[in-house]
Amino acid sequence: MQDATFLQDLGIILLAAALFSALARPARIPSIVAFILAGLALGPVGGILTVSDAVHLASEVGIALLLFLVGLELSVAKVKDLGRLAFSAGGAQVGLTAATVLGLSLLMGFSLGDAVFLGIALSFSSTVVVVKLLAQKGELDAAHGRASVGILLVQDLVVIVVLTFVAGLGRGGELELATVLRGLGTAFAGMALLVGVAAAASRWLLPNLFHWISRGSAEALFIWALAWCFILIEGAEWLSLSLEMGAFLAGMTLAQLPYSHDMRRRVEPLMNFFVAVFFVVLGVQIDLAAVGAVWVPALAFATLTLVGKPLLFAWLLPRLGLSPLAGVRTGLTLAQSSEFSFILAALALSTGLIQDELVALISLVGLITMGISSYFILFSEKLGPRWIGLLRRVPGYLPKRTKGDEGPESSGTDGSHPQDLSGHIIVVGMNSLGRRLAKELTQRGEEVMALDSDSRKLAGLPCRTLLGNAEHLSVMDEAGLDRARMLVSALHIEETNNLLTYRARIRGIPVSIHAFDTGVVRELEALGATHLMVARDLGAERLLSAVQEHGALQP
Repeated sequence: MQDATFLQDLGIILLAAALFSALARPARIPSIVAFILAGLALGPVGGILTVSDAVHLASEVGIALLLFLVGLELSVAKVKDLGRLAFSAGGAQVGLTAATVLGLSLLMGFSLGDAVFLGIALSFSSTVVVVKLLAQKGELDAAHGRASVGILLVQDLVVIVVLTFVAGLGRGGELELATVLRGLGTAFAGMALLVGVAAAASRWLLPNLFHWISRGSAEALFIWALAWCFILIEGAEWLSLSLEMGAFLAGMTLAQLPYSHDMRRRVEPLMNFFVAVFFVVLGVQIDLAAVGAVWVPALAFATLTLVGKPLLFAWLLPRLGLSPLAGVRTGLTLAQSSEFSFILAALALSTGLIQDELVALISLVGLITMGISSYFILFSEKLGPRWIGLLRRVPGYLPKRTKGDEGPESSGTDGSHPQDLSGHIIVVGMNSLGRRLAKELTQRGEEVMALDSDSRKLAGLPCRTLLGNAEHLSVMDEAGLDRARMLVSALHIEETNNLLTYRARIRGIPVSIHAFDTGVVRELEALGATHLMVARDLGAERLLSAVQEHGALQP
């Protein structure tokens, strides 16, 4: 009978989730908001469903799979590729938002403990909402899309530390200093042990094991990936850590394997199923009486999130190398609280750190900000220039105006694909050689697009700039490779130079490559490089003259 009741409850949950998501689709309301509204209809409003232990367990599986999927996105290469912009902007935003919410909470009469928790919980943005809507618009590879995803991944790393911190605080019961320190020490020691085991497995066990498994069926690879996920979840539980910590580490260790993309593709539908259950269950558990008591602070925090985050990113990101328009669009994209806010609230409630009223407050802020910010994302190409126009009226708020930085014909870092950009020269790698080339070519009247993955190296150049990794085809498409007059690489990276040479030659575009070592010359010649910049030609004048001799440029 208990199994039948569980299946009946699960059926009701899925039916309500399907109905509300269908009703929300014409209004473009995010699915997370629709699921929570479905839960409100089933629980506090309709009294149709109460949450059993079995249903609650199913909802926790959804969160475990969500963190597992987040971990699968974080290969070592991707973490390195996040760069200074994502880490600087993500860290600064979390810190400043948390401090602002903390101050506002204290002014509104919250206790110090509740104010600190609110500051942390409301500082993150929604990975699920942002990634799904950017993918829907085809803007994941745009400049503001890449910046948003990078910042979200940095936030996800912070979330894991916060989850461990909350688990440690909740371990000791009363918040006495000795008890808190003991709980935190035990939690972070357990975290260090689990990370060490996961890292060792990633280095010596998982590559050979999954290589052997991959020789069988793809289904076996999927099952073993889930098995590894639940092994680390059990390890986290044994160490009294949160299950989210184990799931995240499981995903991150598997992200280093060549099969990670296939694993993500197979896990995502299962994750979507259980995540829907989690958010419906969350809606069922919301206390409407508590919501009625916190609607005023909820509106205040929602307004701060919807306005404050875009303003912060609009000020910060252009100073890290992104164009003003891309900075504003990134801020509009991240103007919501996160699904992790709900997870943190649920964990803190279960450990006795917060009360139901705070859960209701965080849930209401999430509903408001996710709903409204979805329209920010969907219409950011129209809203962005309007925000730029308003912010230009504030002296010193935005960097000094550059040609066209308010529209799609700007520096290229705004995520657009300017159709008038043709016959230009793409210079990749803003080391000393690349910067000299970009400046000299611009002075000679050439249209130049400078490309680098480090925003600091792009600063101060007199030409269009693009922040990105030249190995990514989407970045080269954004730089207008198909319409370029020439491609020049000043990089000292052999594999990237080979790839750029190949891509340019199959498009019939002249390519000049920095042959920084005699050992790379033969392979570059075989790939069809038009011109090689050898060590003795590092002088910009001699180099440009040599390139002109090959007919790529006009003297």
